[in-house]
Amino acid sequence: MRLRALLETDALGLRLLGGRDELDRTVRGVMTTDLKDPSRYLSGGELVLTGLAWRRTPQDSEPFVRLLAGAGVAGLAAGEAELGAVPDDLVGACVRHRLPLFAVNESVAFATITEYVVRQVSGERAGDLAAVVDRHRRLMTSGPAGGGPEVVLDLLGSDLDLRAWVLSPTGRLVAGAGEPPGGAGAALAAEHLAATRAGRRAPHRVAVDGRTYSLFPVRAAGRGAASAGGPGGGPVPDVRESVLSDWLLAVEADAGEWAAARLDLLQGVTQLIAVERDRRDAARAVRRRLAQEILELVQSAAPPAEIAARLRVAAPVLLPGEGAAPHWQLVVARVDWDGEAGGDGDAADTGAVAQSLLEEILVDPAAAGMESGDRIAVAHSGGEAIALVPLVVPADATEESEGGDGDGDGTAPAEGAAAAKPADTEPTHTGLRADVLLAAVRRPLAAGLADDGRLTLGVSGAVHSAEGLRGALEEARHARRVAAARPGRVCAAGHHELASHVLLLPFVPDDVRRAFTARLLDPLREYDRRHRAELVPTLEAFLDCDGSWTRCAARLHLHVNTLRYRVGRIEQLTGRDLSRLEDKLDFFLALRMS
Repeated sequence: MRLRALLETDALGLRLLGGRDELDRTVRGVMTTDLKDPSRYLSGGELVLTGLAWRRTPQDSEPFVRLLAGAGVAGLAAGEAELGAVPDDLVGACVRHRLPLFAVNESVAFATITEYVVRQVSGERAGDLAAVVDRHRRLMTSGPAGGGPEVVLDLLGSDLDLRAWVLSPTGRLVAGAGEPPGGAGAALAAEHLAATRAGRRAPHRVAVDGRTYSLFPVRAAGRGAASAGGPGGGPVPDVRESVLSDWLLAVEADAGEWAAARLDLLQGVTQLIAVERDRRDAARAVRRRLAQEILELVQSAAPPAEIAARLRVAAPVLLPGEGAAPHWQLVVARVDWDGEAGGDGDAADTGAVAQSLLEEILVDPAAAGMESGDRIAVAHSGGEAIALVPLVVPADATEESEGGDGDGDGTAPAEGAAAAKPADTEPTHTGLRADVLLAAVRRPLAAGLADDGRLTLGVSGAVHSAEGLRGALEEARHARRVAAARPGRVCAAGHHELASHVLLLPFVPDDVRRAFTARLLDPLREYDRRHRAELVPTLEAFLDCDGSWTRCAARLHLHVNTLRYRVGRIEQLTGRDLSRLEDKLDFFLALRMS
């Protein structure tokens, strides 16, 4: 805005005292000061407001004005509330330094002038930035990206003084100058997902660690109507199809105080970021196709040589520049929704949701940027997503185990050796662990799943052969079923948890469990009820002590003969023999299932 506009605004009560020829100067901001030397706080283009408290003698005016002129301010406005008329020495100094000078009527508060200037300058900056964003969007949609979201976020910061970040649905930083304050990314993502699931209209205004943020969804192409109804007035798309995959733009400001023009500008920014999101998804198509082809070969029991050949194609795509054959892990994920929309009839949709979510979960939480998931290949089939994860192995720690050694069948001796080893043999690395994989993303994902969704995930051990992939897939699927048997909205299980038969118990049908436990334990419970004999606690202690008479008697503070009497009564009532392993195991399982 120009200084002339201030003079022409009657509500501001400004009266020009000098510098009429300089009224076309541009005002870029406003500052109120009573310091004798405010130059360190000036950057040029400001309208400086002062109550003249710095002036003790007429000689103070000259150095004060000289400092303002040297800092390149647009003009000076002096209040009349304290000293009455503006002193002549100040007027003269402004004339000598060609600095426009205004008198501010005592009835006008400096806050009124400040608010007016800020509103006008901000509106003009927003208009200029909107034009830049529009040009940038046209460039990006017609050709290679011109810097990506970082450029627009920099413009928001420099021109509108808005700090902003693009975050993934788990709170991972996608774009922005550094992490949100206090590592608030996951909390912001959780707030955004919760607000979206609750049906609140964006932008979502939230407070995290004492700071106010406005959260804008960044929806991929084709999803923009999700909150306003389908095309042609059709049904509203289910928000659950995209809530766990959409990015968000977090701005450290309260959008409730913004004018419509600024809100429109930020919506344009989200559309611009969505273009880059679509580009990234398109780039993932090659990796997804590789994973799909390998998965189909594994599930169809294709010859190991054929699978090995496809792995050799995948390795340089997922691990460019690595000089060693990788080990592989498989991760299986499934998203289930209560009700018809997320049921079995929509397995393809839930599979796509799980695919996008698994691609995000498998990104290293410490990695930032658009392309941090380049080493992840995820396919989806039958409502579940399956990730093929390469694990880098040092070149001197492994020998080539894929593709054969010239014997014609494509299977190297190392593959035969690997087939005899357990699937979780990991000689040089630990690989992915289910217990830490979801730690950083559990909070936002739980918010997105709300009270009608579940995410279950299973992780296989590492394998280094084509033959091992089929077993790894079954291992990951079984681990996921174990996770599904646990309570909670977000659950995971790993291959190392499958060593105990106790994990099979949740998969026994309820009626079978009830019948089995009743047949073995009800006679003991009834006897305990009538005689207060404590046969069931005795049985538990006996099994816990691995059948040791001495240790069990000491634990129960009984004489060994008393313990033998109780065990004999248990065997008599149930018809079982606790010296036999099979009967011990049956009692153990019955107690665990009861």
